[in-house]
Amino acid sequence: MRALVTGVTGFTGGHLARHLVGRGYDVRGLVRPASAAAATSLADAGIDLVQGDLTDPASLQVACRDVEVIFHIAATYRTARHGAAIYHAVNVAGTEHLLDAAVAARVRRVIHCSTGGVHGHIERPPANEDAPLAPGDIYQRTKLEAERVVRKFGATHDIELIVARPIGIYGPGDTRFLKLFRLARGRIPLLGDGQVFYHMTFIDDLVEGFCRCAETTTAAGRTYLLAGPEYTTLEELMGLIASELGVSPPRWHLPVWPVWVAGALCEALCVPLKIEPPLYRRRVDFFIKSRAFDTTRAQTELGFTPTVDLRNGIERTADWYRERGWL
Repeated sequence: MRALVTGVTGFTGGHLARHLVGRGYDVRGLVRPASAAAATSLADAGIDLVQGDLTDPASLQVACRDVEVIFHIAATYRTARHGAAIYHAVNVAGTEHLLDAAVAARVRRVIHCSTGGVHGHIERPPANEDAPLAPGDIYQRTKLEAERVVRKFGATHDIELIVARPIGIYGPGDTRFLKLFRLARGRIPLLGDGQVFYHMTFIDDLVEGFCRCAETTTAAGRTYLLAGPEYTTLEELMGLIASELGVSPPRWHLPVWPVWVAGALCEALCVPLKIEPPLYRRRVDFFIKSRAFDTTRAQTELGFTPTVDLRNGIERTADWYRERGWL
């Protein structure tokens, strides 16, 4: 089965593409021209690379040719220096362009990667797929808009569409959570009281969940939360990481709101100049918004059974960081 993976040069897309090759798929990866140099290892792994961009509809028509299933992973993520127009152009309009090309190429199924962040702060954890939608930033809002585009296409075109909402993706190859591992060494105070919930998903479990979305006949038209086997408080998570590193976890706590205000000021100064702010509000939200999810639907309908528990995943991720001298 030939599959197209967008966002193939990213952490999740790259892992997924390699996993698909190992599963026997014929894999094509969509690579932006600016990222082509970073894709050499993907080609060496047997992935057919085609240049294109979600903002270039003609390039997507070429990428979708002779493809049976698409894994749409690419997105503009949490970079504060990008304005709202960039998020919309990639996450919303780009998804629409891809679906147009998929329909024209008679692609059978598209798995659209959204985010559990569309639910916002979870007031009554754990949340399932039917929980209220309350996106809290431009990334989450445009991902929710993209979900609506997907559902509109599903109602008006002959194509099978699935929405997957991953939660807290981490593992070897990820650099986003490196900051959290460094924070857990206890040298910097923790923001807030640490009692919000956080849910993490090891990359190997996530890509298996994507595959089950592609291969389960009855998944068409459904939405699935894909998350790890357990969630915990942020304070407990920091304690697990600190234990793996052999250090004491953060003992001091800072109030959140002064830091949030500082983040807002940094954004106001840096974003107009297209400079990535050293601190921004979405990063502060990590410490004050609960993320805890119920994956019963994915378990019962897809047979999704994450196998990497939090302690094991933290150990494997920390080992990868150590090998690179980052801890």
